[in-house]
Amino acid sequence: MGITARGVGLLVAAVVLLGVGFRFAYPELTLIGAAAGAAVGYAALVAAWRPRLTVTRRAEPDRVARGEPASMTLTVRNTGRLRSANLLAEDRCGERTVPVPLLRVRPGRDTEVRYEVPTHRRGVVPVGPLRVTRRDPLGLVALARPYGATAPVWVHPRVHPLTAVPTGAGRSLDGRVDGVPHGSITFDSLREYVVGDELRRVHWRTSARVGELMVRENVDTSLPRLVVLLDNRAVAHPQRVNGVAESFESACEAAASVVTAAHGADLPVLLLLVAGEPASSERGQRSDEEADAGAALGPLDRLAAAELSDDGDALRAATTRLRQDRLGDTLIVLTGPG
Repeated sequence: MGITARGVGLLVAAVVLLGVGFRFAYPELTLIGAAAGAAVGYAALVAAWRPRLTVTRRAEPDRVARGEPASMTLTVRNTGRLRSANLLAEDRCGERTVPVPLLRVRPGRDTEVRYEVPTHRRGVVPVGPLRVTRRDPLGLVALARPYGATAPVWVHPRVHPLTAVPTGAGRSLDGRVDGVPHGSITFDSLREYVVGDELRRVHWRTSARVGELMVRENVDTSLPRLVVLLDNRAVAHPQRVNGVAESFESACEAAASVVTAAHGADLPVLLLLVAGEPASSERGQRSDEEADAGAALGPLDRLAAAELSDDGDALRAATTRLRQDRLGDTLIVLTGPG
């Protein structure tokens, strides 16, 4: 709760009038001071009344590429029994605020506001919560409360069309190595038959020996596995234009393009960041369900939330991990001029 400048002045005047009235036995001053103090107390009670409002949001859409239009529809419903007085409300959208008119909303009624979400920069735009300010009629006390949760809008990097993708290596018995764009099938192991398996995959010789139907398990050994390593160290992108590292934005667009092309070609691809990723994004502020399933975020969402890190020694740890884990056979490194 905050007392406005007018309220502070009236409260000081009430204290002075009461003190002077009692000190010099002026009942008129005492009465005026008491009335001023009562006015401030009434204003505090009026501002403390909490209107019962329900806030819902709908992003259309909630994931866009940089520069594409996106909008947020905000619906505020009065779920109380009393008509809400005129309230001052504003919704947070990224770094700006959007005014929301709430003019004596009747019980059971709602008001709807639709506004555009800025998508000119890559990132996670947090929208909300709605901040409702309750004032008394005299403007002595103002109390602001948040309503509703925060809804993120994911602004992905632009995706440029790519047609060239790595090819696998198919090795013949005569030693010849052929290019196999989508890999080749090789026998891997045997397992027990389950309902739905194709009979042509049954290995009859082994089935006769063990007395149970056994089927062949094949694996695509030559399918190329891509690893995209994005250098998000600040030292790799030292140049800034209006506070934005354009080289890092270009690297994010390149990573998004490679990942999208790989998915389009049905190739397994893994996106890694040199400096790792934070456990939670301050700009995203995801819900509990999304936070628990953070690892399930798609690569474009991760690129939208990617930020530069001051960890200049992260490159050595990232390359060591690549050598030890052997996550793929084709490595694509995207770095900056630094």
